[in-house]
Amino acid sequence: NETDILWTYPRLRYFSFSAFVAGFVAGLIGIGAGMFLGPILILNGVHPSISTATTATMIVLTCSSIAVMYVMSGMVPWEYATYFFLACMCGAYIGKTRVDAYVKRTGMVSMLIGALATIIAFATVGCVSILLMGLAKQNWCFSSFNQFCVVDNDNIDCQKRTLVDAEEMFPY
Repeated sequence: NETDILWTYPRLRYFSFSAFVAGFVAGLIGIGAGMFLGPILILNGVHPSISTATTATMIVLTCSSIAVMYVMSGMVPWEYATYFFLACMCGAYIGKTRVDAYVKRTGMVSMLIGALATIIAFATVGCVSILLMGLAKQNWCFSSFNQFCVVDNDNIDCQKRTLVDAEEMFPY
C-alpha cells in the first residue's frame, strides 16, 4: 500500500528513539506522549488516521500508568480516579466514533491533523498561562533571560540568586 512505511533498520531505530523520547517527556512534564510523537509520525509520511490511532494508544498507556502511580501513592483517591476514568472513556468513545464517521463521510483526513495541532496549541497556551499565573502570585521579576529573582518589600534584588522549590512557586 502506498501509505505504508517501508520498515528499515534505521527507520525502526528512529521511531523507537522518538517513542522513547515521547515517553520520557510525557513522564517528565505530564503530557501525553502522543502530543510529541503525533507530529513526528505525520512528518515522516504516516497516514493521519494511523498516526491518530497510534498517538491515542500511546496517550492511553502513558496517562493510565501515571494515573495508577498517583492512585497507588495515595495522592488521588481511587473513587475520583474511577469516576474520571469512566467519564473520559465515554467522552473518548463518543468523540472517536463521531470523528471517524465524519472523516469517512467527508474524506477530510486533514481534520485529524487540524485537531492535533489545535490540541497542542491549547495545551501550550494553557501551560504558559499556568506558569505565568504562578509566577505572578509569587511576585517574581523577570530580568532579561537571567534566573528569576525574588521581590521582597518593594526591594528588587536580582543580584542575589534565590532558588525556590516547586512547592513554594506553585502552592496549589
